[in-house]
Amino acid sequence: MTKVVVIGGGTGNFAVLRGLKEYPVDLSAIVSMADDGGSTGILRDELGVLPPGDVRQCLVALSNSSSLMRSLVNYRFENGGLGGHSFGNLLLSALEKVTGSFEKAVEEMGRILFIKGKVIPVTTHQVRLKMILNNRKILEGEKEIYLSQEIDQGYKKIYLEPFPEANPHAIEEINRADYIILGPGGLHTSLIPNLLVEGVSQAVIKSKAKKIYVGNLMNRKGQTTGYKTSHYIDEIAGFLGDDVFDHILVNNQSPPEELLDVYAEEGTLVENDLADKRVIAAPLLGEVNEGAKTDLLKRSLIRHDPDKLAEELMKIVNHI
Repeated sequence: MTKVVVIGGGTGNFAVLRGLKEYPVDLSAIVSMADDGGSTGILRDELGVLPPGDVRQCLVALSNSSSLMRSLVNYRFENGGLGGHSFGNLLLSALEKVTGSFEKAVEEMGRILFIKGKVIPVTTHQVRLKMILNNRKILEGEKEIYLSQEIDQGYKKIYLEPFPEANPHAIEEINRADYIILGPGGLHTSLIPNLLVEGVSQAVIKSKAKKIYVGNLMNRKGQTTGYKTSHYIDEIAGFLGDDVFDHILVNNQSPPEELLDVYAEEGTLVENDLADKRVIAAPLLGEVNEGAKTDLLKRSLIRHDPDKLAEELMKIVNHI
């Protein structure tokens, strides 16, 4: 069976995994451990656990359990002492305490959710993502980097503190891969943090697997303002050490103008400026939910459709 390894974090990983789960492939998700926002950040700081949020999303994406169970794991308490926490984050953190290992906790939760594939933290060390901007300001943590409006003015360095070793199981999966998929996801908060872990970039470069980059749909204002596909490829190549991608999958579908107006304050659509044979352009947008509340538009509507995404990825895998 074809071995597919997805590297990233956040909702980007969720979309790829949810779609590919329906196909006969051996799936593994390698997940960033740099998350420190919201419920995840509180649990990290108060309990000393590894960040559960991105891992939880991947587990749910790969789950073959009931819709009720998936909803339970994603359920977020609205008030009281648990306000803001998702049940799945709490469960993963409790399992880490009980088993004494975050990896074991992930494995056990995978059994509970009957997942198809594996979810592997890129490192099992506690790390913080930091960035030094050209103006010498230091951004402390993924949350500050995510919210920054100054990154597109340039940065001197982005790094993990302390500098962590890769999880050997993550390296093993990369070495076994037939295909490695990077993206979509936040460039500085979901993708690059994986490549900052010692041994990961080297393993990706040395791997004989075909490498696929899935482009983001939207730029983030103040971080990737005006970025086109080539800018993402070039910046990622700087951390990998080379442009290693055999295929570049990009969206060529435009959302409704009124939806773009809603997003205008946050960013614009990513334009493809590459004409080489590696580029595969396809309509990848999910359906617009007209009934969604306005305050949810920015979070939910301009997103990849997992089925469309998986269909195009499987055309690559099957050489169609």
